[in-house]
Amino acid sequence: MISALLFKDSVPGRALYFVLAHGTILISSETIELMEVINRRKFDKYLTNDEREDFLESLLAKAELVEVSEDLKICRDPKDDKFLNLASNGEANFIVTGDDDLLILKSYRGIQILNARDVLELFAR
Repeated sequence: MISALLFKDSVPGRALYFVLAHGTILISSETIELMEVINRRKFDKYLTNDEREDFLESLLAKAELVEVSEDLKICRDPKDDKFLNLASNGEANFIVTGDDDLLILKSYRGIQILNARDVLELFAR
């Protein structure tokens, strides 16, 4: 998400905007950390407060909030389990990530785990 916000014409940016136009992004109270991350001072030189707010507003307007009832421990990085639990509880079709700890799984409960390039190759032809 951060790469997409910083570089709209990048592969992650194009993939995110494709998903926003053609699908639904699932979020949970555990995964909403994006708000904290984009407000870090290190991004001040790249983003204004208005740009950050606009991005979050447009993302949240398109996102579906999912209540996660599972707390399974699957991933080799325990901090990433929240994304697997969200995808499972939200009945996602795909997880799109650049995180190698998730990508190595390839799928979880029938949910494909793809990087941004895979999404563009599969869907945005």
